[in-house]
Amino acid sequence: MVKIKLKLMRYAIIAAGEGSRLSEEGVRVPKPLVEVGGEPLLCRLTRIFADNDASEMAVICNAHSPEVASLLEQMSTHGVGEHHVPLRYVVKSTASSMHSFFELSTLFDGEEPFVLTTVDTIFREEDFRGYVDAFRESIAEGLDGLMGVTSYVDDEKPLYVATDTGMHITGFHDTCNGCKHISAGIYGLTARALPTLHRCIERGESRMRNFQRALVADGLKLKAWTFGKVLDIDHASDIAKAEEFLSQSQECKSPER
Repeated sequence: MVKIKLKLMRYAIIAAGEGSRLSEEGVRVPKPLVEVGGEPLLCRLTRIFADNDASEMAVICNAHSPEVASLLEQMSTHGVGEHHVPLRYVVKSTASSMHSFFELSTLFDGEEPFVLTTVDTIFREEDFRGYVDAFRESIAEGLDGLMGVTSYVDDEKPLYVATDTGMHITGFHDTCNGCKHISAGIYGLTARALPTLHRCIERGESRMRNFQRALVADGLKLKAWTFGKVLDIDHASDIAKAEEFLSQSQECKSPER
């Protein structure tokens, strides 16, 4: 049987958080509009996705951030990036990231796979390109998902990811328990994951980590893919960390003079 490698990719962004900790620490713009590396977080992600063969994007923002909704309306009207990638969005305040994911899933047409992340996830662009290529390969191999992981721990409540020697995921844990990696908050999934999401919502679950555990419990075949380093923007101090990280990444790419 000849394996067909998927060329285009769908992407989804959860940008519905309140960003309360940032606000309490003096950051006056909604989290999706916080600038890192000279561009708002939302614009950075959509640009990177557009550069990685996006066929379409779906975004959710909360109802208390009209500036974000306005930006999404512009993107929806004019497309994203030079390739004019179509973008659909929903404005709705939700109880949790899992509920935001559920709302995004209603925007998905067809059975195509997708990559989901939160708006404040910071990673090296070259790492992400490698991840997308690996996700395509995993789909061709019949896997149900490729979850981004990292050995860099800078999270107040990290989710530890247990794997076998082939990087197949065997569990998600709140404590280390010998695990070498934590979740990077980057999820590549096929449509086979959506029934599990719906059952989690019906049971009253609200945390993305419980959704990931449910994927394993439901027997879906998941692998982990290691990013060099991934940061989240939860506190004002994280903005400076992200700036330094991206600056160092750019210096590593620059040719020697």
